[in-house]
Amino acid sequence: MSRFLRPALLVTAVLALLGFGITPSSAATSITVATAIGRQDSSTASVTGYVVGQPTATSTVVRSNFPNDYALALADSASQTSTSSMLYVQIPTAFRASYGLQSNPSLLGKQITVTGTLAAYFSHPGLKNATAFTGGGGTDPGPDPGDYYAGAEGKTGPALKSALHTIISSQTKLSYDQVWDALKVTDQDPNNSSNVIEIYSGRSISKSLNGGDADDWNREHVWAKSHGDFGTATGPGTDVHHLRPEDVTVNSARGNLDFDNGGTSVAQCSGCTADSDSFAPRAAVRGDVARMIFYMAVRYEGDDGFANLELNNSVGNGTAPYIGKVSVLKAWAAADPPDAFEKNRNEVIYSQFQHNRNPFIDHPEWVASIWP
Repeated sequence: MSRFLRPALLVTAVLALLGFGITPSSAATSITVATAIGRQDSSTASVTGYVVGQPTATSTVVRSNFPNDYALALADSASQTSTSSMLYVQIPTAFRASYGLQSNPSLLGKQITVTGTLAAYFSHPGLKNATAFTGGGGTDPGPDPGDYYAGAEGKTGPALKSALHTIISSQTKLSYDQVWDALKVTDQDPNNSSNVIEIYSGRSISKSLNGGDADDWNREHVWAKSHGDFGTATGPGTDVHHLRPEDVTVNSARGNLDFDNGGTSVAQCSGCTADSDSFAPRAAVRGDVARMIFYMAVRYEGDDGFANLELNNSVGNGTAPYIGKVSVLKAWAAADPPDAFEKNRNEVIYSQFQHNRNPFIDHPEWVASIWP
């Protein structure tokens, strides 16, 4: 039975109908280091400051001969030397190659923004469990963890697709019930650790509101499960690389439609359009959607008891194991390259849940090689 709209959700619904989307980037503004030091309450925040060194103990920050890439210190001034005015930032594995000071000593004095949990680190005011780093001239997290893609080196076209299939088929499979818990981690709102972000609508919603009632969020299969008739069976039906939180009503509006441009506005989904045979999400995630589809077409090749999933340039594919339009999806991927949220999601799936990766997030250039 449907619930009455909660006040916060009612406001969100009204904003959506008026055409105002709620996205992770607009959900909150960054705060100063001083504010972060005074707000050590385990809340999530984005903090902007200058890199002033690496903490090695509660009252020690070094500015040269950095011992590793595990931490950095931020201050509101690049010339700050007092540790009492510094915020100690823990650097997760996925960001060490880009923002660790041993690997990137030139970051010293640069301004960056970090999103994470305001909690003590080295028994000092800090920020932990970071989900995003921006600024400073740092490079993106390395696209090849260890030798993960070694088997694909030097390959192109069908040979590359075959090699990637072999690599990413080595994974831990989840049950459909386990997907609920996984999505609460993989799609956590970087500005509110109690919420997840819905893929199509961009709405931030409480993790606890998962279910089937109006204004709940449920598990959207981006590769519609009827396209290949795999349902919710363990395998493609539970692969979190293409399962995302989405509003129940919007999920229903998408249904099993293929992807294409055009159509009319979708209720409760600002920027989304649909017609009788296709759906388009908001522009900010069209590349994300495309890369999830590319992943599925490489991961599931018909050798594991499920259908051979493939891309085509059609809409209205129904229950056939195809999704289109490939030309549109390629254009979406080019226009919307992987961002910090998408890269972090890929890393979390790899490190905490399935232990495989979406190669098209790590190597966007492989799209054109496989689908020229």
